Parts: sequence; structure tokens; C-alpha cells
Amino acid sequence: MKENMILIVEDEREIGELVRDYLNANGYQVIIAEDGEEGLQKFKQRNPMLVVLDVMLPKKSGIDVCREIRLTSNVPIIMMSAKKSETDKIIGLGIGADDYIAKPFSPSELVARIKAQLRRYTDYSELKPMNTENVLRVANLVINVKGHTVTVSGKKVELSAKEFQLLHFMANNKGQVFSKEQLFDTIWGYDSYGDMNAVTVYIRKIREKIEDIPSQPKFIVTVWGVGYKFDGSV
Repeated sequence: MKENMILIVEDEREIGELVRDYLNANGYQVIIAEDGEEGLQKFKQRNPMLVVLDVMLPKKSGIDVCREIRLTSNVPIIMMSAKKSETDKIIGLGIGADDYIAKPFSPSELVARIKAQLRRYTDYSELKPMNTENVLRVANLVINVKGHTVTVSGKKVELSAKEFQLLHFMANNKGQVFSKEQLFDTIWGYDSYGDMNAVTVYIRKIREKIEDIPSQPKFIVTVWGVGYKFDGSV
């Protein structure tokens, strides 16, 4: 991964160049791609540390580009769109994007969001190197990291992108206690639509899918007064 390098995938040249100028002024190197296929090609060739990705793109949509990047990388992705509908926001964040910004936007706000995502991504990476193996196994729970799948006793469990990220993060740092604030900052990052109660909701959803008795969890356990931890002693 190349430090300070950011990929902007935007088919409106003026917007891409405007964002590039603001980022250059803040010390970042910028690559611009003007369609989805070019964006994926440059991502693979240049290995940027963050991607700013428009939803509506020629040749391949931003949603599809985001999905393909997430098959191999956890770099922060910020999606942007001229559409005001909640649908775009939900789809974007549901397939692995870390933040969403609606056009027209202030370039300074986008720069602030980029800095926040990079700060949280760095904090996330420093906690513990992500498991380089294809699979994490704890008792009857199997997390296929590259395949982005989870099975319990051999049965596939359907998790959303954020559910998978949260479970993978906690399993990769098993035994470590995290507060709701730490988990929210790590998984959701800078998101003006966010709410720390999302952590509680998502943990409940994950428990319902991976625990034999969700009210008596064996994997993700509550540490009263502090937060949650993944129990590696199962």
C-alpha cells in the first residue's frame, strides 16, 4: 500500500480535478480514473490507501467496483452520489463502503472525512495485523477471510458487509475488550449518519446468526460496564 496515495473514481472531470487539488494541498498524492473499469485497473496497479468512488460511473458502477475491491482489500472507501435518495446511501454502506457523501459537497468536508477514515484505518491496523491466512476457526465457527463467508457447524451464515467486518475484527482480536465507542470508530468511522447504538444492534444480529443460544452467547460476550469481547476460549 502506498502511503498518502488516494484514488478518485469520478466521471465528471471538473469534480475529480477539484478534489485532487484540495488533496494535493493537504499533502496527498492523487490518481484519477473516469470510469469503473479504469478505477479497478488503477486500484490494482497503484495500491492506494483510500478510494473516493462515485456511485454512477460508465462501464462499471461504483457499487460493483466497491464489491470487487472488498474481495481483496479493506482500504477505506468513501462513496459519493448526486442522488439524494436514502437507497444509494444504504446500498453503498451495505456492500462495504465506509462513508457516503452527497453531491454537491464541500471539498473541505470531503478532505476532513478522508483524514478521519485514514486515522481510524491506521488505528485499526495497529491493533493487530489482520490474519493473513484464508480462514479463522474458533470451535464450530469458521470465518473465510478472502471469501467473505461465515459458517457455523458447516452451515453457511449470511452476514451483511458491516456484520462481517465487525465479527472478523473481534475474532482477529479475540480476548481483547472493546467499548462501543472503539468498535464504532473502527468499523463505521466518520459517518454523519451513524449512531453508536448501531454497535449494539449489529452485535445482536450477529449473535442471532452464529450463537446456539443468542441470549447466552459463547463467542461475542458482554463485559458489563466496559463493552464486548470475542471469547477465544470457546
